[in-house]
Amino acid sequence: MKIIVPMAGMGKRMRPHTLTVPKPLIPIAGKPIVQRLVEEIAKVSNESIEEIAFIIGDFGKEVENQLCEIAKNIGAKSSIYYQNEALGTAHAIHCAAESLSGKVVVAFADTLFKADFVLDAEADSVIWVQKVEDPSAFGVVKLDGENRITDFVEKPQGFVSDLAIIGIYYFKDGENLRSELQYLLDNKVVVNGEYQLTDALENMKNKGLVFKPGQVIEWMDCGNKDATVHTNQRILEYHKDDELVCNSSNIENSIVIPPCYIGENVVIKNSIVGPHVSVGAGTVVSNTMVRNTIVQRNSNLEHLNLENSMIGNHVDIQGDVAELNVGDFASFTK
Repeated sequence: MKIIVPMAGMGKRMRPHTLTVPKPLIPIAGKPIVQRLVEEIAKVSNESIEEIAFIIGDFGKEVENQLCEIAKNIGAKSSIYYQNEALGTAHAIHCAAESLSGKVVVAFADTLFKADFVLDAEADSVIWVQKVEDPSAFGVVKLDGENRITDFVEKPQGFVSDLAIIGIYYFKDGENLRSELQYLLDNKVVVNGEYQLTDALENMKNKGLVFKPGQVIEWMDCGNKDATVHTNQRILEYHKDDELVCNSSNIENSIVIPPCYIGENVVIKNSIVGPHVSVGAGTVVSNTMVRNTIVQRNSNLEHLNLENSMIGNHVDIQGDVAELNVGDFASFTK
């Protein structure tokens, strides 16, 4: 099986963090979002992953190397493709046309999920969905009495269904998907100037392909700071029985309230950390109380009372601050 990961977006709602790193590579509880995503897909697919194709913008060689390492760690070949213009979901996937063959999972890299089902690899297609309270903000699917998808409806104004499409799709025949995407591009089938994957899905359904829902236990968004901090909390809860504190960390005269992720060579002195805090490698936390927060690598936090915050890499902050959202290399004293 192959995994196709479109991730060329600028991540504007996650600035300032995405000024220096693509959103899917922001770590959540010690692992980049995209790494957690592909690992979870590998788990539910119950098949070996042959290739992971990443569709990116001009992110630079260091990012590409990191993505290749993520694929290597699950035993898969890596491929890098480029989307130079934001022309919609169908266009993004088509950028990886050379990898669209055989069994394929397409997963947009701004979401995480937890599921307890095993993918039905014999279905023509499986669309991952989750029940939501306000379907008008999402694309949704309608089901018939045999649990097959009959309709794809984008942001319905009246109630149609509460099963929202979370951005992960399985296709038994990648070549068929590639052909449908090519048709949209060749015939300039656009909505608001963009090529939409839902148009390809509708065409495939109309030709008799059977689409089934894959319903997840929880769908976790990483679209903005608050959503990402909440997702960090949920991931820590899911892994609370794992060993989350690295042996090389140095915790002196401090309390760590689990679940927390404490990375390599972290120093915590005279502080209370947790619950639901992730601290990246090399960071120093001293004389501080911090909870429900993500702190990345090689930062220094001192004399803070911090919560619901997101702190980048190489940040130096001292003073009485309650809530922050700062990117890499910030430095200030209050």
